[in-house]
Parts: sequence; C-alpha cells; structure tokens
Amino acid sequence: MTGRVATPHQYLRRDTGELLDERLYWDRVIRFLYCEVRERAPNLFRTVVGGRVTALLGFVNYDSFLGGRVTGGSQFLERAGIDPGECLDPPESFTTPRSIFQRKIRYEECRPLPEEPDAIVSPADARLIIGSCAVQSAFFLKGKLFTLDELLGRGLWISAFRNGDVAVCRLTPELYHYNHTPVAGRVADIYELAGEYNSCNPLAVVEVVTPYSRNRRTVTIIDTDFPGGSRVGLVAMIEVAALMIGAVDQCYSEEGYEAPRPVVAGMMLRKGLPKSLFRPGSSTTILLFQKGRVRFSDDLLLNQRRSEVQSRFTLGFGLPLAETEVRVRSIIARPDGADQSLPEENRSIS
Repeated sequence: MTGRVATPHQYLRRDTGELLDERLYWDRVIRFLYCEVRERAPNLFRTVVGGRVTALLGFVNYDSFLGGRVTGGSQFLERAGIDPGECLDPPESFTTPRSIFQRKIRYEECRPLPEEPDAIVSPADARLIIGSCAVQSAFFLKGKLFTLDELLGRGLWISAFRNGDVAVCRLTPELYHYNHTPVAGRVADIYELAGEYNSCNPLAVVEVVTPYSRNRRTVTIIDTDFPGGSRVGLVAMIEVAALMIGAVDQCYSEEGYEAPRPVVAGMMLRKGLPKSLFRPGSSTTILLFQKGRVRFSDDLLLNQRRSEVQSRFTLGFGLPLAETEVRVRSIIARPDGADQSLPEENRSIS
C-alpha cells in the first residue's frame, strides 16, 4: 500500500473547482498506529481502537488540561479556516477544542436549502465520494470501503439496498459536526451496531479493509415514499463513529437547534434539519439509495474522475476517487427516471 509513504491528500472545492491540500490532523500518529502497531502489535492496536481508549483520547484532546484551553478564540477559528460569522455563539465563548467542534451555525442563512423541492441534499459539511454497490459499476465502492451485509447488519435492509447507490461523506475535525436530514420521510427503523473506532484518516481507511462496516455506527432507514416525503424510495443514513468519537447523539430539531428529540421509528423527518451530532474528531456519514432511484450531480461525478488529484483513496484502491468538499444542505442528487417530482401538496414540508 503506497499510503506507507508520506503522500499528501488533496480534494476539490466544489464552488470554485480549486484543488486543495488537506491538513491531516495527527497524521504521523495515525501512520504509526496503522502501519506499524497494527502489524507488529495487533492486540495493542485492538485496544487503541476500542471504546475505552477512544473515549480517553477524546477527553485528553478536547476537554482536559493536557488538551489545553483555546486562547484567542477568533485566532483559532481563523487558523482552522472557520468563519466566525457562521457561528451562533461569539468567538470568545469557544474556550476548549470541544466547544469549537460542537459549534452551532446559522444554517438557514449560510447553508440555505435549495429551492428544488425534490433535491437530495448533503447531510454534512464533508468531503464526498459517490459510487455504486453494483460490481459492474465504474465506481464500485462496496467491498472497498464497506461490505453491505456488515454495514447494515439486518437482512431486510440488506436486500433492499443491494446494487444501489452510495454517498460517503467524510467529516474532518475542523468541519461543522452536526448531521442534517438529506431527505424528507418517515423513519422506518433506527438501530445501533457495535464495533471499533477506527480513524477516518484516508490512510487508515485504505489500510483497514472495509473499515466503515467495522466501526460503531447508527443506522437510520428513512422511507421517503410517503405523503410529504422526497419520493426516492428507502434511504439509509449511517453515522459512523471513529477514533476519538465517543458517541453520536441523536438530536432532531425542527426549529434551529431548539427542543432536540431522539430519532425513533415512526417519526416524520423534514429535509435539511439537524438530526445528530458527532462528538469531536473525524467521522463519516454514509447514504445508501435503492437501485435506480437517484441520479448524482454531474459535477460530483466529473470531479471524482480527475486524475491529477493526489488522493490517498485513488492510490490505495486503484481507481479514481477524488473527493469534493460539499456543504450541508447543498444538492448532491435528484430523483432518477421519469418525472418523480413531488406533487404540489407535498412541497411545503421539505
């Protein structure tokens, strides 16, 4: 695996097409852990990616005296590329790394929901890879980043999404860490699956075979073929915990971040609203769509094929996998096939 060499990792900025180098947090530590400890001391490696150690690492990095208080909140925001004007709270309120990584933003103003009522939107500020679970697809992702059976864990839903389409949204530590609903619909099922806490650093993802189906995760199945729904069949939203991500809090809110509620089966979800919060660190949200129900945006498909992008995913998996940085609530796909736009009476809830 070429990831053993200190290769850079690049991604594309969607609005400008600019090619950017990712600042890889804790890259040397991750490289040592996954390229040395994992092979030479597997028992130690399993301990490190276990729940107790990841919680301890999260506390040390984000809460404790060793992690350090943030002095000069506005300066830290600037270094991390965070726009303080987006935040609900003033910069001086960010006194620890955790307070920054769990920040709330003015999403209705700075991440406006598209006017297209049938658009499928990004669940997060993230770096995105799209593809298919079908082996014959040029963008076959099942078997590289996950195995469908392990990822979903329940037979009923495995069969529903076989040969479907997938969007992998990778959050980095400096990004906004709330997940928003990508579609409107009724919660058909929600459940947690136990697992490890592997890092979502691209090197670690490539080194560990099918890492996302090994990590602890929450699976939410949304049925969109309901009155008021997005009419794209079943959608699986899978929130994957990672190293130093101790928990994924379900906190659906219909007005800003007020009166958050746990997500439960039978609940109706509106599109674009806060659904869950990752605890600090890097993490991943995966969307699964049923076969033939959605069509990904052309610019995302074109970006992913760009061969000049130095991507660790491309090097590791041997196919073009350049990520595009997308914003939460921005369009990533539309319904596929014949006219599947929402009836007029359903448009208001999305």
